[in-house]
Parts: sequence; C-alpha cells; structure tokens
Amino acid sequence: MSALPEHKLSTIIDQAHEKKAESFRPHFGVSQLGHPCDRYLWLNFRWAIASSFPGRMLRLFRRGHLEEETVIADLRAIGCALNERQTKVEFGSFVSGSCDGIITGGLPGYENKKLVLEIKTHSKKSFDELVKKGVHLAKEQHYIQMQGYMLGLGIDRALYYAVCKDDDRIHTEIIRLDLELAKKYVERGKKIALSDYMPEPLSADPSWYQCKMCSFHTFCFESKLTKEVNCRTCALVTATTDSQFLCARHDNAEVPVEFQRQGCEGHVLHPDLVPYERAESTSDFEAVYIIDGQHVRNGEPDERVFSSKEIIADPGACARPDEVVDSLRQEFNAKIIENNSF
Repeated sequence: MSALPEHKLSTIIDQAHEKKAESFRPHFGVSQLGHPCDRYLWLNFRWAIASSFPGRMLRLFRRGHLEEETVIADLRAIGCALNERQTKVEFGSFVSGSCDGIITGGLPGYENKKLVLEIKTHSKKSFDELVKKGVHLAKEQHYIQMQGYMLGLGIDRALYYAVCKDDDRIHTEIIRLDLELAKKYVERGKKIALSDYMPEPLSADPSWYQCKMCSFHTFCFESKLTKEVNCRTCALVTATTDSQFLCARHDNAEVPVEFQRQGCEGHVLHPDLVPYERAESTSDFEAVYIIDGQHVRNGEPDERVFSSKEIIADPGACARPDEVVDSLRQEFNAKIIENNSF
C-alpha cells in the first residue's frame, strides 16, 4: 500500500481543523479592547462578518495555546505558585475575558506579590521587534489586554511572557496597572457593544495599511452588505448593559445566545449592514430598502415581503417584479437563492 502523499495528508488535517473552528463568540473579549478600529470591533461583536482562517493558521493558534502548559511548568520549576486555570473577568455590557493564569507567589523579585500571567508566542520578526521596543510599543493590543485583566482582577502587576516560535527565546516584562488607561478601554468596549449604530472606519482610504490587510476590507470598501443572518445583524434587537439582546418583535424578550446564532424568519437587515437607502415602512417589524430603484420590503416573508436571506442571495431578483417567482413563493413557499451558474 502506497503512502499518502504528504501534501494530501496536510490538506486533510487542515480541513479537519476548519470544520471544528470556533463560531462567533457571544462576548466582547478583553483581548480585543486594544484593536485600533471601532468599526471592526462592532462588526465582529454583531456577528456581521465571519472571520475564517485556513487550517494552517488554526494549527498555529493551537500551538500558542499548547505553549501555555509548557510556560506554566517552567515557572513552577523555578518556584512560582500559580493558579493555572483561566480566571474570568466580567465588566458588564458584554465585556469579559479570561487571563492565562495568576501567579500567586514565588516569582523572583516579586516573591510575595500576585501577578496576572499573559503568555504569547511570536514569529522571529515579531519577537525581535518586541525585544527592541517593549510590549507597550510593539504589541499595544497585548498591553491593553493585560491592563483589562489587572483592572478586573484587582491586581496591579502582570507578567508578560513571550516565546519565539523559531528559536525558543524567552522575553519577559513586568507590567504595571495603568488605572486610567484600563478604565478608558473597558468603557470603549462597552460603548461599542451597546451601540445601535455602526461606527466610522479607522480610515476612509482603502489603501491604508491597517485597512487593506483587514478581513473586513471587502465589506467596508466594496459590498457594504453582510452575508450573515442572525439576531445580532437584525434591526429589531437591542443590546443591554446586563449583557442581553432584547427583541422588539418578541415583546422585548431576552434572546438566548444559541437562538441568536440562528435568528428567525422575521429577521430584518440592520440598515448599517446594507448598501441601500431606507424608505419609510408602515410596519414596525419590517424595513423597506430601495434596490435598483424599487421599494423592497424586508421582514417575515410573504408574497411581497422578502426575507433577509433572499435579499442577500439576489437583491436584484427581489427588486424585479416577476409573476412566476411571486406565484412560486406564494403557493409553494419557494425562496430566492443565490445564482451560482456563472
């Protein structure tokens, strides 16, 4: 029996990782507080754009997680006491996260202090920059992440432990709590999570270096149309300070997270997530969008009301009157789907 070609085996392994990739997170992660773009954070929190990673990248992420056990073992070997279980911090308004661990004592030079532990792996290029500039300048998002954990846990020091994946070099820094900075970014996260409206982008220039490499670039500068139909992309939900989404269609009842992922037939596309002008609607549970010069009703589908999935699939077909299509939709509950014939 011939051996499986190496490239084929790696493809199969990568596909297995892609199939089990984590879906949208329900919370606004502390690890994201330092991201430079408010719009990116809002779109991500609202589950408006799915970020997909190839299997190779998912394996790299796994390697970073596996490194945590090694680091904890090494710290214990030099006499550190650790709570290795991820400790969660909650700030309300959906903002929460989990640090890699807490050093409860024994760190050389800080034997009697508690420190938040944050472990990161780096490529050689990233690691060299970190050593040269320090975490605050080289990896500001990591720095702000630690500030959030320290604030939430009431601990005023953190150990940043970085490992170079290329040659296993170690770089460590002790980070002090900056109370005002930590509060500022937590409040920023809350404001974005609770906003009913999409923020402005980091830049209006599609060639801006932070934008052109962003996975949301196509949405911001080309399509301006979400492809995701779930409760968080619906115009009828409201985020609350007690970390709930309430639905106007269902008497402002709380929507459980698992139901949020699926949504309902009455989904109405959020006006910030479509490129169409909005016209006045006679229903509180519908939106009217002007598509190709036609008024298209969006909501629970019937003969002349189109579901969000139909509009996303083929907005032009929803805007064009067609007796045959209308009859099929009415009599057989047919749906307009994406045309993949070209």
